[in-house]
Amino acid sequence: MKKCVISIMALMLVVTSFAQEKKMFTPEDASYNNYAVYARGKSFKWLGDTDKYVFAEENELRYQTPGEKSSHTLLSLDQLNIIAKEIGFDEFKRLPNITWLDENSGYFYKRNDDGNTTLNLLNIKDKSIKKLTAFPSDAENTTLNVKTMRVAYTIGNDLYIADGGRQLRLTENPDHVIAGQSVHRNEFAINGGIFWSPDGSKLAYYLMDESMVTDYPIVDITTRIAEAKPIKYPMAGMTSHIVKLHVYDIAAGTDVVMQTGEPEEHYLTAITWNNDNEKIYIGILNRGQDTLNFNEYNALNGEFNKTIFHDEDEQFVEPQGPAYFLPGSTTEFVWLAQRDGYYHIWLHNTKTLKARQIEKGNYVVTSFDGFDGNGNAYYTSTEVSPLQRHFYMVSLKSGKKVRITQKHGTHSVSPSKSGRFFIDNYTSTDVPRAADIMDAKGRFFAPLYQAENPIKDYNIGVTELDTIKSEDGQDLYTRIIKPYNFDENEKYPVIVYVYGGPHAQLITDTWLAGAGIYLNYLAQEGFIVFTVDNRGSADRGEAFEQVIHRQCGQMEMHDQMTGIEYLKTKPYVDPERIGSDGWSYGGFMSTSLKINYPETFKVSVAGGPVINWKYYEIMYGERYMDTPQENPEGYELTALDNKTDKLEGKLLMIHCTTDPVVMWQNSLSFVENAIHNGKLMDYFVYPGHDHNVYGMDRAHLIKKITEYFKENL
Repeated sequence: MKKCVISIMALMLVVTSFAQEKKMFTPEDASYNNYAVYARGKSFKWLGDTDKYVFAEENELRYQTPGEKSSHTLLSLDQLNIIAKEIGFDEFKRLPNITWLDENSGYFYKRNDDGNTTLNLLNIKDKSIKKLTAFPSDAENTTLNVKTMRVAYTIGNDLYIADGGRQLRLTENPDHVIAGQSVHRNEFAINGGIFWSPDGSKLAYYLMDESMVTDYPIVDITTRIAEAKPIKYPMAGMTSHIVKLHVYDIAAGTDVVMQTGEPEEHYLTAITWNNDNEKIYIGILNRGQDTLNFNEYNALNGEFNKTIFHDEDEQFVEPQGPAYFLPGSTTEFVWLAQRDGYYHIWLHNTKTLKARQIEKGNYVVTSFDGFDGNGNAYYTSTEVSPLQRHFYMVSLKSGKKVRITQKHGTHSVSPSKSGRFFIDNYTSTDVPRAADIMDAKGRFFAPLYQAENPIKDYNIGVTELDTIKSEDGQDLYTRIIKPYNFDENEKYPVIVYVYGGPHAQLITDTWLAGAGIYLNYLAQEGFIVFTVDNRGSADRGEAFEQVIHRQCGQMEMHDQMTGIEYLKTKPYVDPERIGSDGWSYGGFMSTSLKINYPETFKVSVAGGPVINWKYYEIMYGERYMDTPQENPEGYELTALDNKTDKLEGKLLMIHCTTDPVVMWQNSLSFVENAIHNGKLMDYFVYPGHDHNVYGMDRAHLIKKITEYFKENL
């Protein structure tokens, strides 16, 4: 075992005679009902294309140039209201969120009493506000093209454009046909349904036909006679939605469909416009999700031009974003691909069809962050550590790179237009929230802000991070949170908090090491709280993440049990009092651990659990499990509603009655099987909540879980 313990400095609080003066967390604190206990940051933006940065201070926007000793007033609330009064605007109670276009002008949205929202241009030099366009305040999926200041939006199933004083309605759809919204499950670089051309003259949009998809009943109990409100939910192996990509030409008033071919049950991902505004690119991912063709189409007539590249993988291909064309180029773009086992930046050419890898190594590029004007690209990666995120600048020509961020932690960086300076927003295990100015050589230039420790007045235990080895020798990161009044001579019960699924990482070099207030609240109540990020979790590379393919939960459980063996080496752990807790994939994992290792887990809590992958939707379910027809052995192996004969000890299962993600049927099928097998369990529902419990009711959920562990563990 490789020892790599990180003590969280801000949490290393010695219990002294003054401990009784410190506060205790409440369930309300842990449920986001008290934002005072969460680290809040201060916002800094670049002032348009300048090297000046803007920030709010009381009722003023102030600006400063790196190196200056003091800041200057850019705009005050009083000044804004003087301008607003002259054009008949209602008085502003606070400064709006302004996006700066240049040193003097920026745009903002304002919701008005007439039921409309206006897009407005502020010019502080001219002391003017101009209403650019308006749209209904109930509009959704609003997407702005900055060059034309046109706003595309949806109302219901239809798509509209606000263009100056006119409103264009692009679609009049029947039921179950939806325009301009995300399709499928917001993955594979599908994070919206509206795509402006660079010059704003054309609008690409998804049109999804759900009419052939099975209705799934969601029951609304708020009416005297409960009502069924069905949603379209295609389960693994069943008929999927049909999605098309349309392009609307505003000047011509024409709408064309891209000819993406057969079979129609495929995924249209990574929508990208060419800088020439005439060609558009679609990543055609087959339903089996193991083959991707990145195709070029003529946006004027919808015709297929050519395939730019073809990627395939024995397990699955997961595009992580659109292509990014180099500024001013119509032939070169960068793409994130996992072709050597890790996501890296590749430079592609649409004419030669050649590709070149820009940087490489045993780390993951987690995001592509843009270009500068000098032939460099920006990206964020795990190169320093899988627990950290650092920002880099790399030459697209030579591959030479500069690490901009230096302090340990997780960074989010914004470069100035010139590329001379960078605003580095970051958090770490010992910094709640902070911002610095860095220069282009990665040198610290000036501090901007550091938040105070928001929980300095609370009883907090020590958090320790460590590294253990999986069965195949890979590093697994662990986190232990101890009670604030920890006594090394005592034996403590343990709650294993688990998620374990793809696209999630629970342990990070962030404030509280990613644990948040809830897990610290559980520790405060007298438990050791333990987490291990098993194989299958995010940002560790292809081999680490794809090991779960066709057998979800199996390798993950092995790694969780490796964590249990590690726990048992701790003299303060009571091996007879170990429980598990998790939600969604974590609920699936918590139940799986309870069923397969009843001798280890005395008590388990499972919220919103996937119980049988045949009840889960197509996009996610088939990626990791294939279809039930293709992988019957895997579905049988991972199903939990046929294994309740193994249930022992205490299990609390929780589900929200209107969950549209993990259908209520999952946990109900488990309960039914437990009844048939004569097994007792505890079950609780939250009426009217979706995939988790939020708002004021979340405190109730936390009380419910905590009391269950206190009573039984």
